[in-house]
Amino acid sequence: MAEFEELHRQAATYFQELQDHICRALEEVDGRKRFVEDQWQREGGGGGRTRVLFDGAVFEKGGVNFSDVDGEFTEEFAAQIPGEGRRFSATGISLVLHPRNPYVPTVHANFRFLTKGTESKRKAWFGGGCDLTPYYPFREDVISFHKVWKNVCERHSKVADYRRLKEWCDEYFFLHHRGEARGVGGIFFDYMETNLTDTFAFVRDCGNAFLESYLPIVHKRKDTPFGDRERTFQEFRRGRYVEFNLLYDRGTVFGLKTGGRVESILMSLPPVVRWFYNYAPEPGSPEAQLYEFLQPRDWASLQE
Repeated sequence: MAEFEELHRQAATYFQELQDHICRALEEVDGRKRFVEDQWQREGGGGGRTRVLFDGAVFEKGGVNFSDVDGEFTEEFAAQIPGEGRRFSATGISLVLHPRNPYVPTVHANFRFLTKGTESKRKAWFGGGCDLTPYYPFREDVISFHKVWKNVCERHSKVADYRRLKEWCDEYFFLHHRGEARGVGGIFFDYMETNLTDTFAFVRDCGNAFLESYLPIVHKRKDTPFGDRERTFQEFRRGRYVEFNLLYDRGTVFGLKTGGRVESILMSLPPVVRWFYNYAPEPGSPEAQLYEFLQPRDWASLQE
């Protein structure tokens, strides 16, 4: 349908501009390294821009990806996606930042627009979200992060119910094989297909709010002293991040199932990770405190 094609064009333009805006801001914060851009074409239709910052002063590794692709799902994968037929188009931005300092949380955000089918049987929807994965969390940081996303949702209450999107995030970013959350959550949404005009306004507001939600935490914690103990725990907890991305993450699955560019899809993985056998933090230690934060709660209603 022509309206979906126009919305796809508008979304792709916005996501490209958002990639530029976020990369400029992150380079300014890091101060040492700049993003390296890799433009690529997808066999089957479309392409994208992968931007990666590596070995920076603040960000040990960070990726901000834009993609705009189209083609056909396999029969098997098409059966798992709402809508009829195999034809699809997808555009979006995806980012993951792995800071060097263990006191600065890892962050992930993704916003996307997809269509499936042809002509009158075509479906279209938005998805996305943003979540925080700290190692040594601070109560005020977690609260301020959630308040930003609650405020965004409340500005678009016609299409976005903060409580539901927050709960959806807690449910989604959960490692079922470990019985624990990946981080302290944020918001998550998918298959938002009604009132696409208002939903797109919500998605744009989300994209514009990312830096507001994250950079104040970075500025506050990036110069906190740390040693080998904190670094080792950070690398251990990064292992949980890897497990989630490889086992459960929808974006990873979508990219690999649709013949996406592997280097771009797996840019979300941290550069250095550890796995310990049967690890348990010492009771009462700063490391043990993280696990208290991993219990879902209504962070945005708390006082900093």
